[in-house]
Amino acid sequence: MDGRSDHGASSSRRGAGESVITDYGLYRSSCGYCRSGGRTSLSHGLGADRITVDDYQELLDRGWRRSGMFLYKPDMERTCCRLYTIRLKADEFVAAKEQARVSRRMQRFLDGNLCLKKADLANGQQAAPNALSTDSSNQSPNIWASETLMKESSTDTCSITHELDQYDRNLSVNIDIAVSTCIKHSVLPSTVNFPQASVKRVVPQMKKKLHNIARDLLYTCSIAFQIAAAIRRSSVEKEFTPAYVAEKLAEAMDLQGEFSDLSVRACNGHLNFYSERKQASSDKLSCTVVTSVKSPQGNAANAKRKCLLDDKSPSQVKKKKLEIRMSRSSFDPEEFALYQRYQIKVHNDKPDHLDESLYRRFLVESPLIFVPPAGDGTVPSCGFGSFHQQYLIDGKLVAVGVVDVLPRCLSSKYLFWDPDFAFLSLGKYSALQEINWVKETGILCPSIQYYYLGYYIHECGKMRYKASYSPSELLCPLRYQWVPFHIAKPLLDKKPYVVLSDFIGLEKESDLPCQTEAHSASQPSLISEEEEDEVLSDGDEQLMVEFDCSDSGADDNTSSELLNEVEHGDVNNIKIRMSNKTLLFKDLVQAFGPSKGIDSLKMQLHRYMTVVGSALSKRMIYLLD
Repeated sequence: MDGRSDHGASSSRRGAGESVITDYGLYRSSCGYCRSGGRTSLSHGLGADRITVDDYQELLDRGWRRSGMFLYKPDMERTCCRLYTIRLKADEFVAAKEQARVSRRMQRFLDGNLCLKKADLANGQQAAPNALSTDSSNQSPNIWASETLMKESSTDTCSITHELDQYDRNLSVNIDIAVSTCIKHSVLPSTVNFPQASVKRVVPQMKKKLHNIARDLLYTCSIAFQIAAAIRRSSVEKEFTPAYVAEKLAEAMDLQGEFSDLSVRACNGHLNFYSERKQASSDKLSCTVVTSVKSPQGNAANAKRKCLLDDKSPSQVKKKKLEIRMSRSSFDPEEFALYQRYQIKVHNDKPDHLDESLYRRFLVESPLIFVPPAGDGTVPSCGFGSFHQQYLIDGKLVAVGVVDVLPRCLSSKYLFWDPDFAFLSLGKYSALQEINWVKETGILCPSIQYYYLGYYIHECGKMRYKASYSPSELLCPLRYQWVPFHIAKPLLDKKPYVVLSDFIGLEKESDLPCQTEAHSASQPSLISEEEEDEVLSDGDEQLMVEFDCSDSGADDNTSSELLNEVEHGDVNNIKIRMSNKTLLFKDLVQAFGPSKGIDSLKMQLHRYMTVVGSALSKRMIYLLD
């Protein structure tokens, strides 16, 4: 169940070197999850001079993670927030409805027919299409499509967006005028307060549902239903149906004669506006009134709008190209610029806090020893090591995922993206792509089967989203066995620290300890799609947190796990490197004899052996300065 492989065979097959680590200690830091104030997060830490991908894979499977060259593992019994390593087997992944929606949304954007909501535009998303290089002559004519907003300059984009919004408002105002006209001529009662009209653009998805019946339908308004409902609630005895009201409003708009490019029809209670250039063949919809209306804008505005409304075949829409590149971790000025924009706009960081050295330290530097592809199915085509996965749309860098490719998994570390493309939910989309990468790579390199999402934190509502990538497993913090999430969840609902392996085999929730009413009330807090995507993009927030050493682990409240291992662990065969020489600890003791320094080092090595495991502690080299 733990998915481990024989290390000796794998390391010799890849010809890997030896791992060299240093400076074991207990480290305190401020918590990036509960933000409780003070240094409440407690972790075991190691410096890494270099480390083989096999050894790091073993560390991952014991609850470790890396932040640049620093390796850390939460002290699960004493830290403020419990961080459980979470993974899923890629070929068993089943996309949830929301995750599938994200993929479809991206595809519609690439195809040029994504409906951008006003909320997206209000958040600055109109700049996203403009950032892509396009030929304006090949733009989509559809006013609801993202291509409509694509112009050579942001000034043109904002101008056109403003015009289209103004056009919507003008239609709504003219409907309100038609309502007033009906009241004036006693068609509608004057004793009722009617709501204001609001027109909506008809999106491509609705057109597909209506097939060819409404291919020229551009706008619609349901004000007739609201007016009929308002009359019913009043004391007016005469019955007004939505269909009757819509017909009268259409007739009143015919009298206005304000728009030249559109025709209005009353169809089953709706006011529908069609392109006048191609009459809709919609007799099947019981459309009883047809009239032409003029645009309130001048001829020049009409000409620009007419160009936007012209019909073109789908083949004439210029599609965008998404490219995903995997490159070895290195400093790239374009990536750094994107990282700065992301941190400033998404996390409100101050520009003077985003220096290049900190970025290199946390997101570029890596202790993993690169293993090149072998061509025999034991190593993927990119090799093993640390990588930056770039997402480019029409050649523009929009997101970067920082990942580690290891013998059994792809481990996701961090993602930063262009804030102008937030409407694409790039955090979720990149996770889906990384899962897909594992699936495809596993065909040629069968040892790679898992996708590691970092840490799952049940106590932090914003970090529970990781379990939505299912079926997932959590790592037992004591015996390092993998436990299905559906077994772990009711246990974590009851208390934050659980030895999960005690409950392996209890497949039915009824077999688990009863959950109290108090704990039942503390269910995962719901967060918005934007909040979830923002958190997901970050990977582990601990990544960007500085750690402070608390005297190499000297602590009066040593955990029960450490106490047991300190008493029984044998550190004699741990390899020590000092002054460019490597020797076993027992040889070091023999050379220097008993002393306080040797006793202190022995205690430190006992703790080190406990948290990395006996076999791994004897395989890696412990560096003494």
